[in-house]
Amino acid sequence: MTEQARSSPSDGDAANWKRNFYRMEMKKSKVYLVGAGPGDPGLITVKGLECIENADVIIYDYLASPTLLKYAPKNAELVYVGKKGGDHTLSQNGINALIAEKAKAGGIVTRLKGGDPFIFGRGGEEAEVLVNEGIPFEIVPGVTSAIAAPAYAGIPLTHREFTSSVAFVTGHEDPTKTESSIDWASLAKGIGTIVFLMGVRNLPNITRHLFENGRPADTPVALVRWGTTSEQVTVTGTLDTIVDLVREAGLKAPAIIVVGEVVGLRSSLKWFENRPLMGKRIVVTRARAQASDLVKRLSDLGAACLECPTIEVAPPDDWAPLDTAIENLSDYEWIVFTSVNGVKFFFERLFEKGRDVRALHQLNTAAIGPVTAKQLLDFGLRSDIIPKSYRAESVAEAFENEEVSGKKILLPRAKEARPILPTELTKMGAHVDEVTTYCTKEVSDNADVLIAGLKEGTTDIITFTSSSTVKNFKALLPRSEDMNELLRGVAIACIGPVTADTAKELGFEVHIVAESFTVPGLCEAIQRYYGL
Repeated sequence: MTEQARSSPSDGDAANWKRNFYRMEMKKSKVYLVGAGPGDPGLITVKGLECIENADVIIYDYLASPTLLKYAPKNAELVYVGKKGGDHTLSQNGINALIAEKAKAGGIVTRLKGGDPFIFGRGGEEAEVLVNEGIPFEIVPGVTSAIAAPAYAGIPLTHREFTSSVAFVTGHEDPTKTESSIDWASLAKGIGTIVFLMGVRNLPNITRHLFENGRPADTPVALVRWGTTSEQVTVTGTLDTIVDLVREAGLKAPAIIVVGEVVGLRSSLKWFENRPLMGKRIVVTRARAQASDLVKRLSDLGAACLECPTIEVAPPDDWAPLDTAIENLSDYEWIVFTSVNGVKFFFERLFEKGRDVRALHQLNTAAIGPVTAKQLLDFGLRSDIIPKSYRAESVAEAFENEEVSGKKILLPRAKEARPILPTELTKMGAHVDEVTTYCTKEVSDNADVLIAGLKEGTTDIITFTSSSTVKNFKALLPRSEDMNELLRGVAIACIGPVTADTAKELGFEVHIVAESFTVPGLCEAIQRYYGL
């Protein structure tokens, strides 16, 4: 067996292989009209996601979740053609021409449209242009907001005790038209549940037409704004009260309108808006590569998360010290991992040097925290020591029961790590080789959005998961602004006391400190802060 056959492909190699495979399957010079779903990125279809992952060009609109764009290839061209409240980046004819132009240039073009492309999404018009131009295409249906938004609001569109008919109607019909293309008489009397899309501004005309054509004034009505997202807001009333209620609530587009007796079920079936952190806006400063777990947990609790990584985890400037340690692993009695990143970068380098986990067969291991220990176990090693607390001091305490005097201990960790652990182990008589395995670098992704949110007062919590995230976050703040004023009304949440101490030293008022220094512990502490 050759060396190439024995080695396993890296994540990057696997991703490239998969992309090339789908390229062959999807064929070059093809357009995919993809429904992006109603807003919750989790509602994208499997095939829709594949079209994003393998696109050369992505043409996306206002209602497609921006979170989906992170699945695009790094070299993909992203073109925004959103239409919002009459402000059109491109006309529909311009969008049609752009799709055809990009397709003719070669490659895979993914046209990402909010909801479903064939339900008031003008996907039919775009497909007709492609047919006329002789450009191959596929339609990838999406979950329409007409179904999803009511479901997330606790409103089933059909129910055998209420109705077995439902209609989807445009709410965007021009109110100045002399004649409506909608059969209001049949709609008002013949359909159980009516869903209007894009109809907020026309709400008075819609309710008037329904009432004048026989729909009872006390018919339940609901408007759902930004359905399926953490910003979802629902206003309910009846045909004769909903206009005033929506005006009082200040509800604006985008929203769908549901008319029918099934709206009454919302009081008992409402589930999405009952989540504990619903509507809270939380900034996540963790490195993007590690932020997914925290973002998912907070999002599942109802929060709107802004990923604003202040650091990125990177390889060390010089591999030589770690390479030397790897070559001399047989000289050590212990290896101590203080983070998931330490484990990840150590083993990646170990494999790159042509060795594997058997090179550590004689070593005892220690890991800070269950997450680090799990990462170590994923590589086939069970930690001999897992401290009760997830701090360097706890590791030192755990070694008090071990005979380490005269023993050599390898400590692969971050360049910026605190010195307390090697200091304490050295006091015990151990010979500690502290080797830089990775480093953190300052980044400023989404900094402009972050600052805007702070100035507008729309941010509720900022989370810090390490001292470096705190330091780099402060560096992002404009020096021309008073920090305390900028953070007025914003709660600062820290994953543990070390991070909290750093925040206090830098002038932050800390409101939340996790008792368990983990992502779940931080989320629990945030809920407790709100009395949940």
